[in-house]
Amino acid sequence: MFYDGFMASLLEIRNLQIHFGAAEVVRGVNLKLDEGEVLGVVGESGSGKSVTSLAILGLLGASARVAGQILWRGVGPDGPAFIDLLREPESQLRQMRGREIAMIFQEPMTALNPVMTIGRQVAEAAEAHHRSLTSREVKRQTIAALEAVAIPEAARRYGDYPHQFSGGQRQRILIAMALINRPRLLIADEPTTALDVTVQAQVLTLLRELQQQHGLAMIFISHDLAVVGQVAGRVAVMRKGEVVETGPTERILTRPEHAYTRSLLAAVPTLQTDRNQPLAMISS
Repeated sequence: MFYDGFMASLLEIRNLQIHFGAAEVVRGVNLKLDEGEVLGVVGESGSGKSVTSLAILGLLGASARVAGQILWRGVGPDGPAFIDLLREPESQLRQMRGREIAMIFQEPMTALNPVMTIGRQVAEAAEAHHRSLTSREVKRQTIAALEAVAIPEAARRYGDYPHQFSGGQRQRILIAMALINRPRLLIADEPTTALDVTVQAQVLTLLRELQQQHGLAMIFISHDLAVVGQVAGRVAVMRKGEVVETGPTERILTRPEHAYTRSLLAAVPTLQTDRNQPLAMISS
């Protein structure tokens, strides 16, 4: 369904509210994302970050009650227009997932099917939106996508299974699946949580390079402000289902205004942290 009016942003979330039964897990969230922008969303586990991202894709399930608007800048009969994703039929959302908006989930070993080859899984993402491609063209695009995320000997490893790859390589495979259709928006939900710091840095560098190369917008979700600071130009801090502070990354990291943001930063250990003292507590 298209709506009249002008919206400069690629995505606007307006007064988003999400309930599961009597529990309100997201309370009046407002966010904007421009074309090509990287927005970091940070907060503790349970703050509503991932639930908000799943609402964008319509993946919350029948038990969720969702109100508000999630406006997406698409193309209508007379040119640019915006769509309220919360009011789109499932058939339309299914066409958009992976093609317009793609998501990288935080645990690659559960996101990948253990009994399917990685080549087949990446290929399925392309086939879902490009049914006219021949099997040879799909395989060529799949290998190119795996090479783009630096999977070594991608053509030879096309037929390998997820357990034959390291954790960092599995995360790269998920990135290849998300980007093979060149979406306009990539949602990365804690994509480096299960990785050691060296592999984490490699994945962050890869995401930055791919984002700049393709000019895509990205929502990068993490509990770690330091990680978000490496990729995002702007940050939204969530606490108990609400956005308590937003602003340019440099300002959030150096001059936070909200007490909760300050406590998040204070809880991060540094080289100057006294290892004989307990870490700072995050304010409730």
